[in-house]
Amino acid sequence: MAPRLLLVPLGCLALLLPPPGAAEFSPSLDSDFTFTLPAGRKECFYQPMRKEASLELEYQVLDGAGLDVDFHLLSPKGETLVFDERKSDGVHTVETEDGDYMFCFDNTFSTISEKVIFFELILDNMGEDGQDEEDWKKYVTGTDLLDMKLEDILESINSVKARLSKSVQIQTLLRAFEARDRNIQESNFDRVNFWSMVNLGVMVVVSAVQVYMLKSLFEDKRKSRT
Repeated sequence: MAPRLLLVPLGCLALLLPPPGAAEFSPSLDSDFTFTLPAGRKECFYQPMRKEASLELEYQVLDGAGLDVDFHLLSPKGETLVFDERKSDGVHTVETEDGDYMFCFDNTFSTISEKVIFFELILDNMGEDGQDEEDWKKYVTGTDLLDMKLEDILESINSVKARLSKSVQIQTLLRAFEARDRNIQESNFDRVNFWSMVNLGVMVVVSAVQVYMLKSLFEDKRKSRT
C-alpha cells in the first residue's frame, strides 16, 4: 500500500520555503485529509508533481452553513487551472508538469460559519511503480523451470495492490459521505427540536391568555349584576 501523505499545519511552516499560509505534502500516491476552515480564512496546500503525471483531486464540504467553499487550483507557473465558486464538492483531474501545484480552499465570504472540508489526492504515473518493476527484473533469471514466472507473480501482486488501493479509496469516500449526511441529519434534528419548543411555548402562552380572557369576562358579568 502506498505511504500515507503527511500534512503539516500551516502555522508550523512559517520558516520553510513555501509561502506563508500554505502547507506542503511529502511525495505520495494516494492521500486524504480532513480539516476545519474557520470563517473568513483561506487555506492553501502544495503538491510536488512530475512531468506527464496525473493529479486527481476530490473535495467535499462535510459541515458548515451552506455547505459551500471556493476552490482554486494553480499550476507551478501560477496559472489558474480550476476555480469553483461556492460549491459543496468537486472532482478535478489535470495532466501535470514538473513543479509544485497549489490548491486553496477559500471561506473568506463567510463571516460566521466555519467549514469542515475533506479532500483526497490520487497521483498517477509518478514513476515509483516503474522503479519497483525494474528492481524485480534483476531477480528474473532461470524461471523457465517454474510453473509460474516471477513476472506473473509481480503482475498478480500489482493487481491485488491496485484493487486494495481502490477499495481504500472507495471506503474513504463513503466515510466522507456518511459524515456529511450525519452532520445534515444532526442539524435538521436540532432545528426540529428548536421549533418544536417554540411552538410549545406559543401554545402555552395562547392557552394562558385564553384562560385569562375567559376569566375576566365572567368577572365583568358578576360586577354588572351587583
